Amino acid sequence: MTSSNQVLSEVEYNIVGKRPVRPDGVDKVTGRAQYGADVKLNGLLHAKVLRSPHPHARIRSIDTSKAEALPGVKAVITAKDLPFASLSREELGGDYGRLKFASDHMMASDKALFKGHPVAAVAAVNAHVAESAMALIEVDYEVLPAVVDVQEAMKEGAPLLHEELRTSSMGEIADKPSNVASHLGYEKGDVEKGFTEADVIVERELTTASVHQGYIEPHNSTAMWNTDGQVSVWTSTQGAFAVRAAVADVLRLPVSRVKVTPMEIGGGFGGKITAYLDAITAVLSRKAGAPVKQYMTRAEVFEASGPAPGSWMKVKVGAKNDGHLTAVQLEVAMDAGAYPGSPVMQAMTCAFACYDVENGKVDGYDVVVNKPKTAAYRAPGSPQAAFGVETVMDELCQQLGIDPIEFRLLNAAKEGTRRIEGPVARRVGLVECLEAARDHDHYKTPVAGENQGRGVAAGYWMNRGFQSSCVVTVNFDGTVSLIMGSVDIGGTRASIAQQAAETLGIAYEDVKPTVVDTDSIGYTMVTGGSRTSFATGIAAIEAAESVKAQLVARAAKIWDTAEEDVEYIDGEVRHKSDPELRLGFKDLARQLAGTGGTVAGQSNVDPAGEGNSYAVHLADVEVDPDTGKTEVTRYTAIQDVGKAVHPSYVEGQMQGGVVQGIGWALNEEYYFDNSGRMMNPTFLDYRMPTSLDLPMIDTVIVEVANSGHPYGVRGVGEVPIVPPMAAIANGIHEATGLRLRSLPMSPGKILEAEWERNGG
Repeated sequence: MTSSNQVLSEVEYNIVGKRPVRPDGVDKVTGRAQYGADVKLNGLLHAKVLRSPHPHARIRSIDTSKAEALPGVKAVITAKDLPFASLSREELGGDYGRLKFASDHMMASDKALFKGHPVAAVAAVNAHVAESAMALIEVDYEVLPAVVDVQEAMKEGAPLLHEELRTSSMGEIADKPSNVASHLGYEKGDVEKGFTEADVIVERELTTASVHQGYIEPHNSTAMWNTDGQVSVWTSTQGAFAVRAAVADVLRLPVSRVKVTPMEIGGGFGGKITAYLDAITAVLSRKAGAPVKQYMTRAEVFEASGPAPGSWMKVKVGAKNDGHLTAVQLEVAMDAGAYPGSPVMQAMTCAFACYDVENGKVDGYDVVVNKPKTAAYRAPGSPQAAFGVETVMDELCQQLGIDPIEFRLLNAAKEGTRRIEGPVARRVGLVECLEAARDHDHYKTPVAGENQGRGVAAGYWMNRGFQSSCVVTVNFDGTVSLIMGSVDIGGTRASIAQQAAETLGIAYEDVKPTVVDTDSIGYTMVTGGSRTSFATGIAAIEAAESVKAQLVARAAKIWDTAEEDVEYIDGEVRHKSDPELRLGFKDLARQLAGTGGTVAGQSNVDPAGEGNSYAVHLADVEVDPDTGKTEVTRYTAIQDVGKAVHPSYVEGQMQGGVVQGIGWALNEEYYFDNSGRMMNPTFLDYRMPTSLDLPMIDTVIVEVANSGHPYGVRGVGEVPIVPPMAAIANGIHEATGLRLRSLPMSPGKILEAEWERNGG
């Protein structure tokens, strides 16, 4: 999918920055790799989940007797089989609300809050018997009015999902129940004064739809509850420790009794952080006395796992005639799905992060609706906010008559810029990305042809650090075993092995990376937040540094000299004053057995200094005036990555984010009928772009080193999805003169906008 890729590099290393073969590649292309659905255990039972057909309904009763009597059925459970059902509010104390939501999300107790909400589950000798048993379960529902639109849910008198939920607003708790779980706000400077000083003000309202992450592999889980009370889980997840915590929480177990093995993962993009099946599978296993496996159908994935949220926002920006911003303001509401927890805070912090402006105010609302609980999707919250802000900024540029890149250069965030919510930027590369976009052949080439246009947009993601653990062990043959707790989604086995090899000064091929279970490695946060190559990379570097120190000690022992007289340089140990005393890595490894045994370095880190990530995208589009169909004809993604550990994987992340952004911009949405049921829960009806819908996607890797990492690394996986929707919207405006303020910008919406413009 590449046609012209560039790397604008600051520093060169021996292994970091190169393009070696990925260590898991052969297993995956030959079919040897084991995914969640491949797990097979002796006596394995198969499970199915009975799900609510109603988006909102009170559960009066559940009768499972007929299902339990069916031959081949080994266990049937409802929410009453989860520990929460037997614990009182007094016993749970201040954790009541969190655990109530967590338990009910796994399996509904009193109310079903979305179509697809689990209400019962069956384990049987095979999937066919389990399906037959599900049909025998009788559920008496009281159907209630549903609300799926975030603006409707916020209105007085809207159907309430949770009678006990009250808005938490800036530390104050409301007196009466509401679907608004929380209201957050940040302010910098004097916003009213800033707007008074503006020569031009643009204020617009925009909306976005719920969208799916688009991973190919459905959710799955296999569990075995042993007779000693130990629970083992094999699952497709972005974080084994997150699954362990979820299972332990809902089942009221110590984490030491839950072991989670992450299998190979067939895509996630944030959607496989939440645990949907694992606690259910574990309880079925305990009740049946046998291991149990289950996996979702594609329709279940759409209807019962978390999408990115729909949103409503109002964006207001003001500027002087010379283009300097004087004030910015955002009000944004995001649907959280059935339980609180939308990424509205991330939307607020990312919205204006590309701009250095003195006066700003952001308000955000987390709103529950009758949809599956929101899950992460690459830079959660930021793409929606960027769609609003960057399209309004483009309109401001148009009114001022200023080139959109020059406008952004004039107002760009840089080292020392204080964001509205408070943090001050260290060295960042937004200016370098804008300059690379301005100087790129794509931007210099005129848009040719009728009904064609070019859009520009910038994007931001804060990146994350968090805890990671690695162990580096030197084998006697001179190779190195590298074990980690970070699930590999986009090539992190390779990027972390490269950092370890660079630190040790040995060949990349001599490092053997392995992802292990929760009993075999220290606590490691999920693979998400653009944290893994950064944080787990630092853990690998620190573990490698420990190995180097130990090898110095071993060499000193062999040479009968003081450790301070020995140094480790470029993969070998040397005596500082005797040039004849030197040992290569492999030569020293062969002597370890006789000098004290294996050398291993271990590191647990929680690093700060993750470094912010910025991107600038250029999108050329052509709009068919007769059909309203938009074709993206050329696309260039420019991004500051700090240091591209493996440039091929970085380019793949950038291109993948663009592809998903194109789908989000033009086609993708959860479509609900008037009762709140999703009407397009298949890949036939939920239109993701294929290769036939896409242009060649050029990439420009800009390397502005992150001072918080030894090799300058920043996370790269999330910011590529932030600018596409706005860039395409701005291109559509240039091609047609239409400003579309609702995603997706489907052919129907374009034709409707044209019809309205013509007074139809």
